[in-house]
Amino acid sequence: MLGSNLLVRDGGIPGVVIRLSAKGFGDVELVSETRVKAGTICPDKNLAAMTLDHGIGGFAFYYGIPGTIGGALRMNAGANGGETRERVVEVHAVDRQGNTHVLSNADMGYSYRHSSAPKDIIFTHAVFEGYPEDKAKIRADMDAVRQHHETVQPIHEKTGGSTFKNPEGHSAWKLIDEAGCRGMMIGGAQMSPMHCNFMINTGQASGYELEYLGETVRQRVFETSGISLEWEIKRIGTFMPGYEVKEFLGELTA
Repeated sequence: MLGSNLLVRDGGIPGVVIRLSAKGFGDVELVSETRVKAGTICPDKNLAAMTLDHGIGGFAFYYGIPGTIGGALRMNAGANGGETRERVVEVHAVDRQGNTHVLSNADMGYSYRHSSAPKDIIFTHAVFEGYPEDKAKIRADMDAVRQHHETVQPIHEKTGGSTFKNPEGHSAWKLIDEAGCRGMMIGGAQMSPMHCNFMINTGQASGYELEYLGETVRQRVFETSGISLEWEIKRIGTFMPGYEVKEFLGELTA
């Protein structure tokens, strides 16, 4: 993955990190008139560009997601009205014993920003299905995605993307704004003044500062709305001794 939607804690990861190579897992190729196969290290933006070249609709939303196909498959990435689950046909993976697996769309167990695929398998590539569409229409959709992101999101800042999932029936940014957390800072970490569901590193923020800010926002939102926000950014690794962040344990509303 490209590191978006990810926070690695200051104590690092107590284990081996496997990074797939772009040479082996970064290609995207045409399978049929409406199907494409993409390696999981392929940037989402590259898949969008390739489908534009071949007049395949349904992938413009990927143009605004700064991650890779592997991350999109794992979390059902989406934007601008589109989601990964709408396009996935099958996902290929390998487990810790070296066995290969092919998961159908149903096997992935997709829901909002979530999949229930086994956590201990590594996705290698996936097949996606689109539909025939005029290239001018696809290009216009991609331009609209780009314009939207440049206008309302801090895409030129150091950010992990959307920090919290949208609770059912609510927008996370509105809840954060109403809780008075727009622009809130802890050390070098800040909730963006431009889009307050984006947490940014203003320079030298530590993992501790970023996660502490996020948990503080969760608490403020719960106190003002009774809603407990759920992290969209994945937090992994261990804390540095003396710099542990306690998770805010507010009760989820129905």
